[in-house]
Amino acid sequence: MGTGLLCDGRGAEPALEHAVLRRSVVWWAAVGAVLGGHALMGRPPGAHAAARKAPDRLVVTKVGDLTGPGITSRFGMEAADLGISARTPDGRLLFVFGDTFEEARVGGDGWRSPVALYARMLPGGEVVWTGAVGGRYAQQLRQYRHDGSELTTVLPTDVITIGTDMYLHVAVHQGFGNVRWSEIWRSRDSGATWHPTDARFPGGLHGGCFQLLTWGLGDDGYVYAYSTGFQRDKPAILHRVPKNRITDPAAYQPWGRAGGTWAWGNPPTPVLPGRIGEMCLRPLEDQWLLTWFDAGEYRIDALVLDSPMSAHHTPAARRRTLIRGGTWTSEDDRHVAQLYGGYIIPGSTLDDLHLSVSQWNTAEGWPYRAMHFRIRGDLLS
Repeated sequence: MGTGLLCDGRGAEPALEHAVLRRSVVWWAAVGAVLGGHALMGRPPGAHAAARKAPDRLVVTKVGDLTGPGITSRFGMEAADLGISARTPDGRLLFVFGDTFEEARVGGDGWRSPVALYARMLPGGEVVWTGAVGGRYAQQLRQYRHDGSELTTVLPTDVITIGTDMYLHVAVHQGFGNVRWSEIWRSRDSGATWHPTDARFPGGLHGGCFQLLTWGLGDDGYVYAYSTGFQRDKPAILHRVPKNRITDPAAYQPWGRAGGTWAWGNPPTPVLPGRIGEMCLRPLEDQWLLTWFDAGEYRIDALVLDSPMSAHHTPAARRRTLIRGGTWTSEDDRHVAQLYGGYIIPGSTLDDLHLSVSQWNTAEGWPYRAMHFRIRGDLLS
């Protein structure tokens, strides 16, 4: 993996004064309305009012909710977030969700994570659920207890299909935000069953900047992976790994700058500055598209890249704001209260982008859901 320089966020915006919510019922009851978990915001409520509006040439539409009562109730998962998707080897869509509960509130019965649903996309762009991993009731992809004795929860960060196999990177938390380690699971039956591999990465690797990961497969045989921490106070770094060695931690090669030169094998150097949250990297139309939650600016942004290595020198003009954070009393398609995530759904193009975006009202425990947004317009214009 390389020794690397510490990815401690030096040079990023100062940390805000907020607590990280640990996702257990006891902790939830104790802190009530404290901001935390995935819904930590980089700006206070109302900050979007003075922000520059998204360019009019991008048409942003909320297609609908992906999870919630009447939508995913039949799978025992009215409350669920994330919705990280990939095409399975047998051609279906698989969406992987984080902390999930049977009732429409955080902290209810049936806590499990991760869970996954199969889907298809209709010609008009709507996502339709066709089944759950585990049967009628969406089962946790691997069994463990959320009792805090060894861990509190296991959260997915990205999924990828390579040939006939699927790989899921997950972060193991003992108290939300305290990542003990991350690891890679593999499925050889299009997501129906998952098993751990030998790939395990310490939570403190690269100064904690290898906890939350997104990856994409290039046509050169390498998987490229951006990573950062779960605390939303760090920039992102870049690694690559041969696709046939994705489960070998020693094969991950960092991209970094040394002696004035960027090269593979140098200590990892931040390629995306700021307070980076959830990310999604995908090859798209001979380009690469990176979307991410910018916690410092309280918004979801996109960057079209010539290659995964070009993020640090791509002109700022190519960075596009897709959805801004908002308040609960003044939401619209371009302003979403306590938003996070922003995962690219297969079938997207650079002028017709589909995203899974999450939302959590930490004061009330609901809404807590994944939503489907569509962005039309040329991201390169």
